[in-house]
Amino acid sequence: MKRIAKCILKLFGWKVVGIVPPEAKYVCIVAPHTSFWDFIWGRLGYWRMGITAGFLIKKEFFIFPMKRLLLALGGIPVNREQAKNTVQYCVDLFNTKEKLALTITPEGTRKYTTKWKKGFYYIAQQANVPLYIGFIDYQKKETGILTKFEITGNFENDFAEIQNLLRGYVAKFPKNYSLS
Repeated sequence: MKRIAKCILKLFGWKVVGIVPPEAKYVCIVAPHTSFWDFIWGRLGYWRMGITAGFLIKKEFFIFPMKRLLLALGGIPVNREQAKNTVQYCVDLFNTKEKLALTITPEGTRKYTTKWKKGFYYIAQQANVPLYIGFIDYQKKETGILTKFEITGNFENDFAEIQNLLRGYVAKFPKNYSLS
């Protein structure tokens, strides 16, 4: 997949930049997320970097014929009606797997929102795994993982710093991206 991803990315003028986490288990948030294309470029970027990552997706998508494809791509079904348990569900996944790179889009939607989801922070904190900051930039045609973020336990300060790190990246649909 690495070579195929490299060829597709090159064909469309995209570059993969940044770091590859050395840990077997971690959470990586990726922003901005305003288009389905974010998944395509991000998945190709991961393959190019040799990363096998899981992602959360509502369980309603796990029906024939999509179920096999989603599982092959790393899809992890989530019951959105039990959203309060999603953090614990993910922590349990980390506790039962030897290797898990979990990618989360903190916006939680491709539409404009001023409220990012906070679960990624608590998943990393409670599962005691590192948190990485990933990005996609349509202006530069780049995707990758920017940095490892050290969680301090002060959510408000950490969250402000995370959003500050993600300033300047251009979304596919900039009007749908908010860092407020």
